Amino acid sequence: MIDISLVRAEISGFEEKIGDLDKSLGTSKIRNEITALEEEASGEGFWNDQDNSQKVLQKIKQLKGSLGSFEKLQTLYDDATVLLELYEEDPGTEMEQELEKGLSKLRKRYDEVRLQTLLSGRHDSENAIITLHAGAGGTEAQDWVEMLLRMYSRWAENRGFRFVITDILPGDDAGVKSVTARIEGPYAYGYAKAENGVHRLVRISPFDSSGRRHTSFASLEVIPEISSDMEVDIKPEDIKMDTFRSSGAGGQHVNKTDSAVRLTHIPTGLVAACQSERSQHQNRETAMKLLYSKLMEIKEREAKEKIEDLKGVQMEIAWGSQIRSYVFCPYTMVKDHRTNFEMGDVQKVMDGEIDGFINAYLISRGKSRN
Repeated sequence: MIDISLVRAEISGFEEKIGDLDKSLGTSKIRNEITALEEEASGEGFWNDQDNSQKVLQKIKQLKGSLGSFEKLQTLYDDATVLLELYEEDPGTEMEQELEKGLSKLRKRYDEVRLQTLLSGRHDSENAIITLHAGAGGTEAQDWVEMLLRMYSRWAENRGFRFVITDILPGDDAGVKSVTARIEGPYAYGYAKAENGVHRLVRISPFDSSGRRHTSFASLEVIPEISSDMEVDIKPEDIKMDTFRSSGAGGQHVNKTDSAVRLTHIPTGLVAACQSERSQHQNRETAMKLLYSKLMEIKEREAKEKIEDLKGVQMEIAWGSQIRSYVFCPYTMVKDHRTNFEMGDVQKVMDGEIDGFINAYLISRGKSRN
């Protein structure tokens, strides 16, 4: 039996909470922006500039998604209020279940919209580019990279994002030495940036015949996918292009032609590669997009021309630098050392259930800025 006074107080409290979210999101401003963009899209000659038209339509979709999520929250609040009134008139078991279900949906949606207010960075709404590197631990670390790759692909799938591996370097005996992937979806970077850092694994090694416990490390770099019209000047003569055959399975075409592309930005030494597409031209386009994104991310973070300034603050992929530990033995626990958020079911985490860690990080960052 529910405590109706507590339920009434909780639902009543949501009215003020939703009002605060309305102000934080600026829903009136969002509606005005949608109207202005839709007027632009209906104007004469809009489709003459394909690049601009696609950006406008993408922006409309993004804004409508944010607004729609808030409007759904309002609807769930109204529904919960009606269900409360109906329950007070007829407090039966069936109506109690409906009220509890409605309240659960309201809580969940509120948490989702509240997190959106924390994703207010310049590029939070963009796609994400992630790169995993094996650290200390040899074959163990390379296997760990492959495990993390599966975890993030599952997470992306669970959220309805598209996960595309653009470049991969297999391990010598097992696993993966390094891999780059693109995560496509609304606010993909805003969420994925919470995972940036060193990840530590503790387990009984399947590669150790003595069955000893091993510790392995892998680093994850996350940057937003930034369009090439940003304020980064890349001169053609500063780009060195190498072609090679795909290192992974890809059918007869990929195996017999040098369709994979590796671009090196000579002034900084930055490298971007792609081997996921069938044609060399497509791979070069994707690699250029990755290179633009890396250069822009560096420019925004450091506001300096030399890449050495950024590399100097990067942490070693080893002891003492991890953001999270995944312990398989002697007990099972995944703990984030930044927020102290933890989960005991390590298998669920490895199956992509990492939203709890991401949410805890975003909330802690939001509090630190207040």
